[in-house]
Amino acid sequence: MNETMNTILTRRSTRDFSDKAVSREELELLIKAAVHAPTAMNRQTFRFTVLTRREDIDELAQAIGKTLGREGYDMYKRAALIIPSNDRDSLYGRDDNACALENIFLAAQSLGIGSVWINQLHGICNEPEIRKLLTKYEIPENHVVYGMAALGHSKSGEYRKIERTAQVKIF
Repeated sequence: MNETMNTILTRRSTRDFSDKAVSREELELLIKAAVHAPTAMNRQTFRFTVLTRREDIDELAQAIGKTLGREGYDMYKRAALIIPSNDRDSLYGRDDNACALENIFLAAQSLGIGSVWINQLHGICNEPEIRKLLTKYEIPENHVVYGMAALGHSKSGEYRKIERTAQVKIF
C-alpha cells in the first residue's frame, strides 16, 4: 500500500496527549498542508491562527466551557491548537475549512503527531467572552471558526483500531 493510503487508513483521533511540544517546524508543515487544501473557486478566504502557549489554549478552553456550560473543559490537554477561520460571508467557507482541517489531520498522522477535531466554537464565535479572545488572537471580526485541530503527541502511543463501515455501491 502506498504512503498516502496508509496515512489515510491509519489516522485516528487522539484524546490522551502527553506534555511533549509540537515543534515550530512541524506546525509550519501542518499549516503548509492546510494552505494547500482545495477551496471553492480557489478563493482561499481562510486564515490560520496557531496557539502554542498552554496559557492561551487553556484560556480559550475555559471560555468555551463556561459559554457552553461545560466546566472543566480542556480540549484534551493538547500541546498546540490550529484555528482555521473563514469569512462568515464566504458561501463555501465551512467546506474550505473542513478540507484544510482534513489536510492538517492527515499531515499530522504522517509526522507521528496526534490530532483531534474540536468543533465547539461554531455557533459561539460572537459571544462576548469568546469574541474577545478571538480578537486577542487576531482572528478577524468577520470570521467564524467552524472547527479546530488540537495537536500533540499521544500519551500512550497507542491508537485503538476502529472498523470502518459504509454502504458503497460502485456502478
